[in-house]
Amino acid sequence: MTFWSLLERPARESLARVGGREGFDVGATLLKEYDVTDHLLVIERGCVKVTASTSDGYEAVLALRGVGDLLGEQAGADGRPRSASVVALTYVSALSLPLRAFEGLMKTDPSIARALRRVQSERLRQADRRGVAAGGEDTRRRLAALLLDLGHRYGRAAAAGGVEITLPLSQDDLAGLVLSSRRTVSRILEQWRGQGWLATGRLRLLVHEPDALKREAGEGPA
Repeated sequence: MTFWSLLERPARESLARVGGREGFDVGATLLKEYDVTDHLLVIERGCVKVTASTSDGYEAVLALRGVGDLLGEQAGADGRPRSASVVALTYVSALSLPLRAFEGLMKTDPSIARALRRVQSERLRQADRRGVAAGGEDTRRRLAALLLDLGHRYGRAAAAGGVEITLPLSQDDLAGLVLSSRRTVSRILEQWRGQGWLATGRLRLLVHEPDALKREAGEGPA
């Protein structure tokens, strides 16, 4: 479920009329933590990571967002500085929406406000589930589920079989997404490579045995 997918055609057309399109290269910052800005973004193409810095300078990856997702809605809602940065993992094309125009359309078209509320509610539930999983599931299970999700959303069939994921995600990024340490994630990936489940390379991960990852994630027969 994405913000854009929840809108009917008239609402999409209204937003497109008040917005403008922007392009971002790999590694570009779409929204910067602590900035105060007056616009939101809807991703039309590509994938981004949402990050936040810790007190010791570590950059934690909080989430990945893709086509149809709305960015910057929280800062827009309360007028406070942005609590996270958004960085392009691929080339990104986005619809930039001026905050005042967006707020005006929410008043004239209640479906836009409903879509925003649903997205905000779902993200709160996702954060709750993530916290519960961190307390009750081991890292292997969470990492397997993450790789399966990445393969489903951003992967493509590899010529030699399996699913190829080409996103510039480091092991630190993966560790942040599963609420674990880089050392633990590195050890698990090494084990799975040794078992022939996957292969890793620079900015590339090839899943040879998705069924094995499904079993690890608790999604398939043991």
